[in-house]
Amino acid sequence: MKVLGLETSCDETGIAIYDTENGLLAHQIYSQIAKHAEYGGVVPELASRDHVRKTLPLIDEVLQEAGLTKHELDAVAYTSGPGLVGALMAGATIGRSLAYSLNIPALGVHHMEGHLLAPMLEDAKPDMPFIALLVSGGHTQLVRVDAIGEYRLLGQSLDDAAGEAFDKAAKMIGLPYPGGPQIAALAKNGQIRPDLKFPRPMTDRPGLDFSFSGLKTAFLTAIHNALDEERCDEPFKADVALAFEMAVVDTLVIKCRRALESEGLKRLIIAGGVSANTRLREQLESQLKKIQASVFYARPELCTDNGAMIAYAGAQRLLSGQSSGLSLSIRARWPLSELPSIKGAA
Repeated sequence: MKVLGLETSCDETGIAIYDTENGLLAHQIYSQIAKHAEYGGVVPELASRDHVRKTLPLIDEVLQEAGLTKHELDAVAYTSGPGLVGALMAGATIGRSLAYSLNIPALGVHHMEGHLLAPMLEDAKPDMPFIALLVSGGHTQLVRVDAIGEYRLLGQSLDDAAGEAFDKAAKMIGLPYPGGPQIAALAKNGQIRPDLKFPRPMTDRPGLDFSFSGLKTAFLTAIHNALDEERCDEPFKADVALAFEMAVVDTLVIKCRRALESEGLKRLIIAGGVSANTRLREQLESQLKKIQASVFYARPELCTDNGAMIAYAGAQRLLSGQSSGLSLSIRARWPLSELPSIKGAA
């Protein structure tokens, strides 16, 4: 089955073709980062317009890359939530219309299920059950995964997601949007300083929930103190960026290890934009080795929003006989727990 995947939940237009027999055939991503950077964040109306402008040309590109015509497609999968309503509607309308014109099934896919399953596109992929850390600009969640569609939420952020915290911290020291990669790049030049030791929020109490608001406050306080003392120069910014990144990473690692131990599992996947963070990957691999556990993740270009994850997730559900009707169901909010299970999906 050859499935065309369309991802338009936020500020990236991702298009891909996944073949259930031959794997990922082609994928393209158009990022709107430059367009939104001047506003310091995503402008929903601009995002929707760009999806309308770029989706059809990108579909043509991936078809050409895969050496296929649209008539050789067997199904279309599109993101139907969660995300920005206008952006979701752009991709869903195009995907559903294309499927109707070709007389093939279409399926609305859960954006976070796409992220959760993205590591399954790699050669090294985990057997289920496993723990998933979904960490991005909009989500920070720990989920137990027993099968596709069998998800149990173990913990989540009570305020900002980790990616959002990175974005806000970056803005505080004058770095452009998106902040995660900017903080990580600046932190490479930083030095560990005892006077810049930030809290690891909610790690000193039981449970698997997250909170990054206090960490942001500590970061802002350090910046204000440096400004008052006229020492907020570039070396200081690098040092404070490193301290912030280390605090976020340590918090995520501690909670992941706790989740594995509490559930009696030895496999963890990390997915979402923040999962591309090099320090996070290195620390997870190092710390999980101590408990004989393994960590899995997607290649960097499949960590951010992309069509490949939607095509793959859609293919698994389409193979089980699921499809969506002609009426579109777009959901800005959509708990993973509401998804039906797929027994025996590959």
